[in-house]
Amino acid sequence: MKSIIAPLAFLAAAGCQQQTVSTSDTGQDEVAPANIAQSAPIANEAASVTLPVNRTPLAEPKGAIDPKSVEAAGQVVQHYGALIEQSRFAEAAKYWGDAGAAGDFAKQLQSRGLKHLEIGDLGEPEGAAGSIYATMPVAFYAGSKRSAADVILRRVNDVPGSTEAQRRWHIERIDWKASQLPRGG
Repeated sequence: MKSIIAPLAFLAAAGCQQQTVSTSDTGQDEVAPANIAQSAPIANEAASVTLPVNRTPLAEPKGAIDPKSVEAAGQVVQHYGALIEQSRFAEAAKYWGDAGAAGDFAKQLQSRGLKHLEIGDLGEPEGAAGSIYATMPVAFYAGSKRSAADVILRRVNDVPGSTEAQRRWHIERIDWKASQLPRGG
């Protein structure tokens, strides 16, 4: 019994939670990581990347999340990160608004050997020309290599003529932090 309690206490203290999401088209379950609100800096050859530290783990949502809410935007990043960790790049691309941009970004991750995603706190949504945008700071990492970026998410408001796909949160782009630009890009 003692051997079970210690690991569980560690996971609870670290705020590490996973969420299993059943996918209907593949019949497989995928593991989506929860927001990681606490981050320990790991040295990078170029620069150290640290996300904001928040010692209080994020609470699990009570009930369904409104697909129009900023929390739904955060889930997009969580699911994207889970697929990247599993090298399921074609499925991860479905969370982008532009498949070509998704493929280009996946190539950058692969060329840099980055395959894990640490998520920061989601910023406040901003409206512009019939759309809502939200930005989430992240760090892509593998071992001691870390690169910071901002994930810019977008959804079109419920305007006449917009499609269902446009009205869902999607990744508009991922911008590397200035000090973390990949070579050749």
